Amino acid sequence: MSTPHTTVEEDTVSTGDERNGRHYDVVVVGAGMGGIYAIHRFRSQGLSVLGIEGAPDVGGVWYHNAYPGARVDIESANYCYFFDPELYREWSWTERYAAQPEILAYLRHVADRYEVRPHIAFEQWVNGAQWDPESNRYHVTTDAGLAVTAQFLVMTSGQLSKARDPDFPGLADFRGEWFQTSHWPHEPVQLAGRRVGVIGTGSSGVQTITAVAKEAAHLHVFQRTPNYSVPAYNRPADQRKYARLASKVEEVYREIMQTPGGLILPPGRGSSKDYTAEQIQQMLEERWAFGGQSLLSLFTDQGIDPEVNEVVAEFVRTKVRDTVRDPETAERLVPDAYPIGVRRLCIDTGYYETFNRDNVTLVDLREEPIERLVPQGIRLASGREIELDVVIFALGFEAFTGALDGADIRNEEGRRPSDNWTRGPRTFLGLTTTGFPNLFLVTGPASPSVLANMNVANVQHLDFVADLVAHMRERGYERVEPTVEAQDEWTEHVASIAEPMLRRKVDNYMVHVNRDDDSRVFIPYPGGFGDYVTRCQAVVDDGYAGFDFK
Repeated sequence: MSTPHTTVEEDTVSTGDERNGRHYDVVVVGAGMGGIYAIHRFRSQGLSVLGIEGAPDVGGVWYHNAYPGARVDIESANYCYFFDPELYREWSWTERYAAQPEILAYLRHVADRYEVRPHIAFEQWVNGAQWDPESNRYHVTTDAGLAVTAQFLVMTSGQLSKARDPDFPGLADFRGEWFQTSHWPHEPVQLAGRRVGVIGTGSSGVQTITAVAKEAAHLHVFQRTPNYSVPAYNRPADQRKYARLASKVEEVYREIMQTPGGLILPPGRGSSKDYTAEQIQQMLEERWAFGGQSLLSLFTDQGIDPEVNEVVAEFVRTKVRDTVRDPETAERLVPDAYPIGVRRLCIDTGYYETFNRDNVTLVDLREEPIERLVPQGIRLASGREIELDVVIFALGFEAFTGALDGADIRNEEGRRPSDNWTRGPRTFLGLTTTGFPNLFLVTGPASPSVLANMNVANVQHLDFVADLVAHMRERGYERVEPTVEAQDEWTEHVASIAEPMLRRKVDNYMVHVNRDDDSRVFIPYPGGFGDYVTRCQAVVDDGYAGFDFK
């Protein structure tokens, strides 16, 4: 077997056309949390690495999602890197849930600290990656004309990064300004004193609405489906807690790696059947007072038993009714279309209180759908027109396959990964897929992905991939992909865990539905992050069982 193609010169990224035609050991697509760590990790192994990023700077979704009110929904002390204790100790978060500007500043700091930035080609979107079986390389191209080859292609482009573009009749006729939360301008946007409409009440919409209401002359919220939202109880970061964590970073990281969600939360209380109705209500009150994601992990049966789930859901509905003063508005905001936890739980900083403001109006699209945009605003199906100066679209993302398809990755047969997933994604460990050698899908389908702390999941995935690459180079292997048997077994394992879950039974972005027979495939790995980590380690301990090396 030939030796891997690496030279010292190739490890220095040039500018302009000098990169064209170069071969790299690894091309990393995306320079967000995952991409920054990937470049650092692979370079630390002596590999030549090129990162490719569409934005003009690092940050990924935290660069693009710069909308008003954007902040993390996992506590800052958990949503950061643990691989270097000194890095953890030198950065001090200012808020319990950091806002977008602070997270972006953190990622820029990390990129500079580990000299990652010089190894990234910015303002270039990958628009092709063709596998060549003769050379065992991907031929990667970008929309800016860059063309390079790489032995390994690592996709750190994220599962919630390709935005759904607005597709409303009359958008071109609207004489005001319109923006997307997922591609917010980095220059100031004038909202103060203006009539603003926000379309979408998912996580991004909830955060935007809460912030914009404080500036706009009047805010109209266009809601199709009311979503569950719980308070973050954001506040200045607890510096004593941070000091405790910083004093034992390695120990904290080991603990996090064993948790179901890749973050430290109050411990679950087991089955709800072990408690009285009064005890359950008391525990729900305690979780509500703690804030954040903890409400979803209270009982082991709330995600599979409809009756238990309804108790938790009704608890939140009661909070909505108690908070919103106008009874009619409150009922329109009450989430009743689906069980709690089957879609992403919104974490807010005063969302329901926002509807007590005189300058905020809720438009229920179940009663009055949007017909079209008109020059002066939005016309509803009822014929009513709402005059607006600014429209903000918070429409979510093309989850799991959006960014992957955008890169147009092709195997030797000319197929894309999603071409083989017409009845739902099929991967091994959520990291690799049969028929695509040397391609790694970080936090991909059938990994914990969107169900886990994405920062910790990225690092765990990339450590696995980097160790796998080292294993290959030590033995002279040039290509790897999962066996069909390993992929089938993993896909069946994921399906068996998801079978009883309410999440699988309700339409949402985590479920692939085959319309011909209504069969349903739950896309992320639902067995818990800690269990996933254990299973990955078992694969390593068994000599990377399930992988076919050549």
